[in-house]
Order: sequence, then structure tokens, then C-alpha cells
Amino acid sequence: MGHLVRLADEMARTRPRPAIPPLLKHLNERTVLETIREGAPISRAEISRRAGISKPTVSLALRSLLAAGLVRETSHDPGRPSYGAVYFEPRPDAAFVLGFDLGARFVRGAACDLTGEVRARQDVELPATDAETAVATIAALRTSLVEAAAIPEDVIDGVVVGVPGVVESQTGRINLALNVPGLEERPFEAELDERLGIRVTLENDINLAALGERWRGVARGVDNFAFLSIGTGLGAGIVLRGELHRGHHGAAGEVDYALGGLQDDLDPSAAAVSALAAQLVDGRPDTGLAPPYDVRAIFAEARGGDGVAGEVVEEVARRIAMHLAPIAAVADVALVVLGGGLGANGDLLLEPVRRLLADWMPYPPRVEVSSLGEAAVLTGALAVGLRAALDSVFVNRAGAVPA
Repeated sequence: MGHLVRLADEMARTRPRPAIPPLLKHLNERTVLETIREGAPISRAEISRRAGISKPTVSLALRSLLAAGLVRETSHDPGRPSYGAVYFEPRPDAAFVLGFDLGARFVRGAACDLTGEVRARQDVELPATDAETAVATIAALRTSLVEAAAIPEDVIDGVVVGVPGVVESQTGRINLALNVPGLEERPFEAELDERLGIRVTLENDINLAALGERWRGVARGVDNFAFLSIGTGLGAGIVLRGELHRGHHGAAGEVDYALGGLQDDLDPSAAAVSALAAQLVDGRPDTGLAPPYDVRAIFAEARGGDGVAGEVVEEVARRIAMHLAPIAAVADVALVVLGGGLGANGDLLLEPVRRLLADWMPYPPRVEVSSLGEAAVLTGALAVGLRAALDSVFVNRAGAVPA
């Protein structure tokens, strides 16, 4: 009987193991590639730990990715012991992406490689504020960035453009684009596709700012947060469970309409702040504020101890907190990031906003100022472009299995 058991064991050891199904192999390789992008330089053991995949499976995936030219061996982080391990990173030149931030006065642009390193960054002032000028300026900036970074045309994977309006998720149509006249009346995405000669993706600029903060800013590693931009206008980008929440029409975060039923003026954006200052100054000689009540001057006077300017700032903080409270109460976000021209005044706004939310709510979110500043939208555009580029190079590599 014993010899039969030994024979069975021997047969089990020598029996060919079933091959890994192609789809599972594909998913494992994709997971390993994404893990390398997020953690490079990264060792085989660390890839296994972060991705939740066994080391032998990671080794098989690495073999395929190395053969396809999507990753390469690299030096370890000098700040950590290597223990003789081999480290990996994406091949930087496997693909490039372009990102643009279209504003009312400027177009900001950047080109980055597959590792996320920015190879070129340029800002251009718009000669006029209209959609036709925006198209021409973005097209010229695209050429300038590609030349500056010496990027071969055949490895540019795509372009992501942040626009000041709601991008409808089903149609791609732009609505509520008040800062750029004519943007709503034209097929802007298709027009840019043709002028730039490459696939273009449009996204709301504040949504991109939120994604930028999660990639490289103060919201890194936070799965549930909101980015509130306060400047010439007001808008929010909301990230839930690590993904951007756009809503049914793509209009999630249009907080201008959150308090529309109230009679009080609760707008904290620039024009409303100037109007508030004019109202409070009326008849009061004890202030340095004067027309045209520039917002920067108001905050500067508040820092200098001007009483009326201080009242304006306190009211702005209250209005900001009023717009944040519904987001925090409904979505229970862990963090709110303040951005935009006004939102950058954290030295004056953070303490009162935090205090008010703590007074009003049982679970107030942490409130911080953007660490990326004016680069937040552009950083988010590159983050979205990189995610798409990783998908493209992975699917188009030699021997790829269709998803």
C-alpha cells in the first residue's frame, strides 16, 4: 500500500501544472506595472507586498514587462537600504503625455514622460479671451512643448485639457463655461483633436486640481476629500474611494448652486469679496481700504491689522465654511483642500474655517491649503494623461492579450 502512496505523490509532483489563464496573466502584469509607476524605484518584494501578488507571480509579470520594454532595472532609493535587491521603474521614453490648463487669461502647458517627470513646462498669456484664440494658443503651445522636450511624435500618447466649465460625461459638451466666451457653442474636443493631430480629453479644471493634489499634493494617499477652488469663481472637485466623482451630468462640485435657496449673499469669490468690502467701508474712516477694493489689497490690509479688512476676511471664511458644510455632511470627506487665488490665503482663512466647521458639525474634515498652488490643474491633467498612457502602452505592447 505504501508504494502506491509514493507513486501517487510522484505523479502529483511530475504532473504539468495548468498554465496561468491569459486574462489573469494580463491583469497581473497590469497591476505590477501600475504598482511600479506609483512606487518607483521599487523592489520585487515591495511590489508583491503593495499589489498583494505572490513573488513568483510578480517575477513572471516583470519578465514580460521587461521584454516588452515597459519597465527597466534601476538604482535603489539612496535613502533606504537595498539589501542587494533589484529595483524597477517604468521606461520613461515608452510614452509621453501633454497637459494643458485653460484659464481666462493664461494657458499653462507641460509635457511629461511615463515616469511622471516633467520634461517641459510653459505658460502663455492669452491675447484674447475667446474659444478661437484658446484653440490657436493651445495648438501653438503643443508645438513649443514638443520641441522643447525633444519628444518624438510617435510616442505622444494623448493630451488632457482642463477647461473652466462642466464637461458632460455622455456628450463631451461644455456647459457653464463663463470665463471663456464661445466655449459652449462649439465641439471643442473634436476641434482640438484635429488641430493638435492627437487624441484629446477634456476635463473640468477643478476636478483636475483635485486629482493633482491626490497625485502629488497635500491629498496624497487620501481616498475621500474635496478640493474647493475660490478665485474669480467657485467650484469643487470631489474624490470618493480614490476616484473622481463626476455625478450624473458631470456637474458634481458645482457648489455655486448649493445654497441657492438662501436669501443672503454667500459667495466667497473675488467679485463678491470686493462688493462686500465696499459695503463695509461705507462711512467708516478707520480703514486703509479704498476703491477698487482689490482682493489682494484687502487680505494685505487684514494682515496689517486693518479692522474692516479683518471683518471682510472673517465673512469670507464664514462663506467658505457654509459651502463646505454640505459636502462634509453628505460625503463625510476626511480632508478639504482650499485652492484658487483666495483659497491660498491660508494664514488668514484656515483657523476660522476650521473653527466654524468644528462648531457646526460632529465630524468636521481636516482643512488644508493646496500645496501645488497654480500648478494643481496642470498636475492633474498630467496624472489623467499618464493613467491613460499606461493603459495604451500596456495594451499595445508586443504579445498583449486583449482586455
